[in-house]
Amino acid sequence: MVTATKTKVDQSGDLAVMRFEGDITSTSEEAVLGYYKKLSGDTKKILLDFSKVPYLNSSGIALVIQLLMAASKVPQKVVCFGLSAHFVKVFTMLGLAKYTTLEPDEAAARTAVG
Repeated sequence: MVTATKTKVDQSGDLAVMRFEGDITSTSEEAVLGYYKKLSGDTKKILLDFSKVPYLNSSGIALVIQLLMAASKVPQKVVCFGLSAHFVKVFTMLGLAKYTTLEPDEAAARTAVG
């Protein structure tokens, strides 16, 4: 069963934390890109929290890639955390380390983003 993606954004100064909950699939465009586009223009650092995402398919990964590409043009620093070991491997195989850093938890992500 696919669960709709929910997104909560915590913004403080130039840092935004986008917290995803539920599956990220082709139906998650508003939850991923829509919320990204609504971030303050002052946002320089973004943390993507995948700790409550049980499933991420190829369409969902494509949405994350679109977000990372858009952020790289601004430029904004993006750090992902909370990915399962499987998705850390997938993100690494896809070469996403060029656009983001993968960290195990929020504390490490906050340190990595500077």
